Amino acid sequence: MRKVNVTIAIISILFIFNTVAKATGVKNEFKDFEITLVNDLNMGKKVEAVWTLNYNESENPVTVVKRKTIEGIEYVVSSEFFTVRYLASANGFGAKEARKSWSAVHSKINHAVINQKQLQNQGIITPNKVDDKMALGLIASYLPDLINDGYAHVLN
Repeated sequence: MRKVNVTIAIISILFIFNTVAKATGVKNEFKDFEITLVNDLNMGKKVEAVWTLNYNESENPVTVVKRKTIEGIEYVVSSEFFTVRYLASANGFGAKEARKSWSAVHSKINHAVINQKQLQNQGIITPNKVDDKMALGLIASYLPDLINDGYAHVLN
């Protein structure tokens, strides 16, 4: 009888936590996204392509800039409030802190918006080689987890 009560209590607690997590909707808002290639830009020699990433028809799109570097292919993801980069290299594909020279956002603001633990966790998202389509899909899927909950509105 005691095992049944403990089991019921655990199930009840999990149900309540699940309901509360869904009620906040912080991470659930970012399931729908649109990636658009930006054409007709004078991008220079080091920039290969530029895309905009919109979540739920946002008025504040995120910009993704593809660059070839010594380390590999870098996708610099930026908005008005943060800059981060995703690197496709021989080690795989994952998130890294943005280079200061590539960021227009003050480092204190960037550190407040970007979840540093998630940045480390996303160091290698996949060990496989990725093309642009796969990289952009992974960025769009994993980027919301990089943003601290208090700043999730920056993607809207």
